[in-house]
Amino acid sequence: MAIEESLNDNRIRVRRALEVTIHVGLALLLTAACLLILRPFLPLVAWGIVIAIAIYPAYRKLRSLLGGRGTLAAVLFALVFLAVLIVPVALLTETMIESIGTLSAHIKDGTLSIPPPPASVENWPLIGPSLAKSWGMASTNLTGLLKSLSPQIRALVPVLLSASAGIGLTVLQFVLAIVVAAVLLANASGCATVSRSLAGRLFGDQGPEFEELAGSTIRSVTNGILGVAVIQTICAGLGFLVAGLPGAGLWTLVFLFSAVLQLGGPVLILPVIYMFAIASTTKAIVFMIWCLFVALMDNVLKPMLLGRGVAVPIAVVFLGAIGGFIAVGIIGLFLGAIVLSVGYKLFLAWLEGPVQAKQGI
Repeated sequence: MAIEESLNDNRIRVRRALEVTIHVGLALLLTAACLLILRPFLPLVAWGIVIAIAIYPAYRKLRSLLGGRGTLAAVLFALVFLAVLIVPVALLTETMIESIGTLSAHIKDGTLSIPPPPASVENWPLIGPSLAKSWGMASTNLTGLLKSLSPQIRALVPVLLSASAGIGLTVLQFVLAIVVAAVLLANASGCATVSRSLAGRLFGDQGPEFEELAGSTIRSVTNGILGVAVIQTICAGLGFLVAGLPGAGLWTLVFLFSAVLQLGGPVLILPVIYMFAIASTTKAIVFMIWCLFVALMDNVLKPMLLGRGVAVPIAVVFLGAIGGFIAVGIIGLFLGAIVLSVGYKLFLAWLEGPVQAKQGI
């Protein structure tokens, strides 16, 4: 009898283990199918959540000013953000189209002329001799230079077209993400309930703490990395316009992406070299000083804004943001910072656990 009971118990355990395995497998399969179906929309929803969390404090103030009309406040925020996104892109696109059209007309008419390089260019270290040779050829025989570079130009055209299409899709994605953020803000109370429930299921009693950590980390990255990059870009763009740098709008756009990557300073080297080559020494020195001011600006602003209100060190947020960007792109600025911040807090809780247990004993 004891042997039969033991065999029955083993059969029951095996049957239960098999049922649990089947249930877990079906749950994983259903989750994978849902993610596969929603995959095209995940970046859009992620950006919408990031934007909604980043501007929620300002949205709450506007909602109180409007007498609690949350939908109206969300619509106003969406209109403002769409204007901030679309207007500069439209102006930049128009400027680039006009510049390309003017350049093409000059090339066809044969009226395009490039001034000869200053004598000092040849004395520049490393790039001076080759730059002076190419520049001199462009000033005397531009058609010949273009013909000699035609294979490289042909290879560059598909890359430029692909990059232009990518930028257009990115702008469209941000437009839709702003709409998603407006919908989330208009339903802020329901979203907050879902967020609290999810944090509670994942982290138990520490759910509210980690929920607040995720929100404050997103706002910290928005202010400390994107905010500083935007401030630097505005100052750099003003410097380009005042100095009369050709293609100032394009240079500003390049600097914005570089500043987000924490590489804004090196991008300013080429404009400074160009100004020293074509402008007076005084004007070039003033422009160089302004570029140094812009490049060093983040050393002051980033400690003030990055990590503000976050219960983790600034270095953790910064490393998470940059590492996440390298791993998964722009959205990784936020996902990386959140994941590393939550991991840091969990690691501290694990370290403190045995100490607390000993104190309880």
